Amino acid sequence: MLNGRTILITGGTGSFGNEFIRRVLTRYKPKKVIIYSRDEYKQYMMKKKFAEYEEQLRFFLGDVRDKSRLYRAFEGVDYVVHAAALKQVPALEYNPTEAVNTNVMGADNIVDAAIDRGVEKVIALSTDKAVSPINLYGATKLVAEKIFIAANAYGGRRVKFACVRYGNVMGSRGSVIPLFMSLKKSRVKEFPITDERMTRFWITLEQSADLVIKALRETEGGEIFIPKIPSMKVTDLARAIEPDCTFRYTGIRPGEKLHESLVSYDEARNVKVFDGIYVIMPQFLESSEAREKYDKYPAVPEGFVFRSDVNDVWLGSEELREQIRKMEIE
Repeated sequence: MLNGRTILITGGTGSFGNEFIRRVLTRYKPKKVIIYSRDEYKQYMMKKKFAEYEEQLRFFLGDVRDKSRLYRAFEGVDYVVHAAALKQVPALEYNPTEAVNTNVMGADNIVDAAIDRGVEKVIALSTDKAVSPINLYGATKLVAEKIFIAANAYGGRRVKFACVRYGNVMGSRGSVIPLFMSLKKSRVKEFPITDERMTRFWITLEQSADLVIKALRETEGGEIFIPKIPSMKVTDLARAIEPDCTFRYTGIRPGEKLHESLVSYDEARNVKVFDGIYVIMPQFLESSEAREKYDKYPAVPEGFVFRSDVNDVWLGSEELREQIRKMEIE
């Protein structure tokens, strides 16, 4: 599917972008991969990192707030992966307009540029915090999801727009894992924990990149693709990193939940179980192609929710230690 195609990723110098690009370049033969981002130093470092693929890589400085720059970057692009976002919850609570300009207006700019430049497919990255949001970051990502799903009606379905939604990424910027590992390295054994009951969904960078590739392959437009990923208690994670650690409880921060959700009770009415993942079908704009594709797959049971504290799959201590060992090696 990706062979001979031109793929552009916004926010492509981040943790996800590095893994997604590595996978695309090593598994497929794309015509061109364009990294669209604001940070010229990170682009320089990526260029060095992927030097053997110099002929296929292009680096494009730009901001998703700048529609004219997106129009230039999207020329000749087949597929877009939209990963650019402002994500730091406390910072966005204090700077709400900046969050809206990047996460909401930026999403709208992506839609306009993709339709007008004739892109084939756009996959946008979302988050569990978009489900019943209690902070501005989650609220902006919920609005962005709605923008991308509704966009399927704007261009006469010439462009297929869809989203992927997943939880915390192990080892990514902002993950608690590097913090705990840094404390261990400094021989600090008292770890700060907001609440001993807190649970989270966890996904590896490799899994998140594979999910996006799957969404690019499978989308008929309007779906939200959700992986069946495990949960873990934050206290178990801390003990996997430092078995002898103690805890200093700091209290839940503003805008933080005890447990995260990937599928809410009300969304579950439109969920299909498809090829090992959950797919939320669009409520208003479902196409005949989507119905034909997904009708044969089972719906989730009545009363279903996908929440981190009532998950069927949990990461055990050994699995956590194995993931942490891999991160230490990398």
